Amino acid sequence: MVSDKELAEFLFPEVKETIEDLERRFPPRKLPEGAEVTRFAPSPTGFLHTGSLFTDMIAYYVAKQSGGVYFFRLEDTDTKRTIPGAAGELIDQLFTFGLGHKEGYFVDGDKGDYGPYQQSKRADIYKVGIKYLVSIGRAYPDFCSSEDLEKIRKAQEESKVIPGYYGIYARDRNLSNDERVERIKKGEPWVIRFKSLSDHDRKMTFHDEIRGDLEIQENDIDVVIYKSDGLPTYHFAHVMDDHFMRTTLVSRGEEWIPSTPTHLELFSAFGWQPPKYAHLPVIMKLDHGNKRKLSKRKDPEAAVSYFLRQGYPVEGVKLYLMSIANSNFEEWCIENKKYILDGFKFSFDKMSLDGALFDLDKLAYFSKEAIAGMDIESFYGQVASYAKLYDPELEAKIELDPAYFKKILNIERDRPNPRKDYAKYGDILPLVAFFYDDEYARKKEAGLPFDPAFDRDFIKEFLNDIADNMAYGPDEATWWNSVKEIASRHGFATVNREYKANPSAFKGNMAAASSLMRVALTGSKDSPSMYEIISIMGKDRVHLRLQKALD
Repeated sequence: MVSDKELAEFLFPEVKETIEDLERRFPPRKLPEGAEVTRFAPSPTGFLHTGSLFTDMIAYYVAKQSGGVYFFRLEDTDTKRTIPGAAGELIDQLFTFGLGHKEGYFVDGDKGDYGPYQQSKRADIYKVGIKYLVSIGRAYPDFCSSEDLEKIRKAQEESKVIPGYYGIYARDRNLSNDERVERIKKGEPWVIRFKSLSDHDRKMTFHDEIRGDLEIQENDIDVVIYKSDGLPTYHFAHVMDDHFMRTTLVSRGEEWIPSTPTHLELFSAFGWQPPKYAHLPVIMKLDHGNKRKLSKRKDPEAAVSYFLRQGYPVEGVKLYLMSIANSNFEEWCIENKKYILDGFKFSFDKMSLDGALFDLDKLAYFSKEAIAGMDIESFYGQVASYAKLYDPELEAKIELDPAYFKKILNIERDRPNPRKDYAKYGDILPLVAFFYDDEYARKKEAGLPFDPAFDRDFIKEFLNDIADNMAYGPDEATWWNSVKEIASRHGFATVNREYKANPSAFKGNMAAASSLMRVALTGSKDSPSMYEIISIMGKDRVHLRLQKALD
């Protein structure tokens, strides 16, 4: 009679390494008390999802704030869904968001002592674990075809029982080892299943770092842990990886809660202490009054690339995501106006259990704050980089005269309460296009929106006087006094209370006079400080626009 140990040797004669050997090869990390080892472990099957960025950011800050280690593992055992180049793009985007790793998988080679960090290159390590489980009777070869599994599923439907491969429905669970060997010798295809000792009629309790103690049904499904292609499934691989990479805390979406009993039983079968688990609430979207999960197919903002293409500052996106993560973050922002995220202490205790609704208005708020907090050199550098990648029209404007563009960006920023016009870099060109003569000419051709209360000849006369006689170049007070003096000559009230007392005695107030100037210079009734606009444009351009506004 073939023993479990003999069956394991028959299945994996090439595997000479043992679990004890792996323990020596990947020893516990030498870290200070309380330091957490976290990881981001995506599959290279598509774009970086906003929810994944959220999960990763939390893993990153938990490790950083505890003095621990954050590493990147590539979970690519699902070879059919792997997209070439996706891994590199994921890593590039994480580095763009300041969440880059120092340990783990890199396209040009791993860095760290606990690799390989790519699951498809860890087959030999996984086989050690699979062989061990077979040798102790906790895993077995299974010969069910997809047709066999479908028959089992239909029988369960007819009997109205929980579907799955378990108990009496686990057809090959109780085969003798002799029969297993004979069938393999005959060339029958096989996989390895984990032999669960649990019962779905019983409940178990495990501690979640966010939700506290959770009571959940045990899992008695004999899950596949080793596929016919020689690679493990996620359930098994992540258990081996997190143990031998010495992960102490796993942050992942709440959709993984039902799988946790399986993972904990796998850890128990090896006699290992499992990592702590934190199951994060998913990010939701309001759709016709109903909440639903942010969808890869339906929602452009589900992809992190959307924020990069739109030009949201990465710090703005991170600030927004942290406001979702911790209920006390906005209170902290009130006291910390510089919004330096490293200064905020993230806590699982402050996480909401409900999925937050994705809010573009709130994202815009944090993005404006992030932009307002940048110094001009950083701001200019970010905009120039964005334009080069995503906005050739904006890039062309910058390259015409970088110094001129930098002055435009810096309007009303050097003050205690800087101007906050831009939520994203994609907003900039439409708002500053009037500084460029070709864009201004298009506005002029479409018709400048002068107040119809003033006739054409009056406007022309007033603007010519302003063009010729206002003070260019001195301080703002001197310039404004010169404008008021000219406006007074043309019948405008320079003191608003006088205008309010007797409006019929004047052509208008200074707001009306300023509006005529603003429209002539910018083609719009709304704009930043006219004094700064004039200072940036320079006397020649300003003089020409004021004189030719009605030509």
